[in-house]
Amino acid sequence: MPCGAIAGAAGLDILQRMQKIAGVEVEISDADFPDLRDVDLKLIELARSLQGKIVTNDLNLNKVAQLRGVEVLNVNELANSLKAVVLPGETMRVFILKEGKEYNQGVAYVDDGTMVVVDNARPAIGRTIDIVVTSVLQTTAGKMIFGRFIEGNPTAPAGPVERDRDANGRRVRQT
Repeated sequence: MPCGAIAGAAGLDILQRMQKIAGVEVEISDADFPDLRDVDLKLIELARSLQGKIVTNDLNLNKVAQLRGVEVLNVNELANSLKAVVLPGETMRVFILKEGKEYNQGVAYVDDGTMVVVDNARPAIGRTIDIVVTSVLQTTAGKMIFGRFIEGNPTAPAGPVERDRDANGRRVRQT
């Protein structure tokens, strides 16, 4: 099956699931704009005619729609805005999963998939440790957190990633 057909089938599956959600009205339109050849332009014109909005992760569609006065919700921006804010100087408890690229580094991941690179943590692979956040880097691929192993503190038994903030960035008490 060609990639376009697979994507189309996946899109129809999502529409079908959306139709089953209480309080959500899904309308399927057969409107066409024969004077427009580009599919993105047809979608933008449909949104404009329905006074609707476009939800997408397509950067080019996003830019063109905004230029044509159609509101857009970028799914990637939404996902990034929901990730917890971590600041330098804060402590985190993370499970060191593997070694990093540089000497003596360990790598962990927080529950939203953000990579945490930890200096002095190579000996702690396979354990949960406390770290101090030293910097946070926002890249086009997402966010990366850099930290330093707080040596001398007892390490917790191996387990999932734990943090001093919940998924909404609010501080939580460690137990």
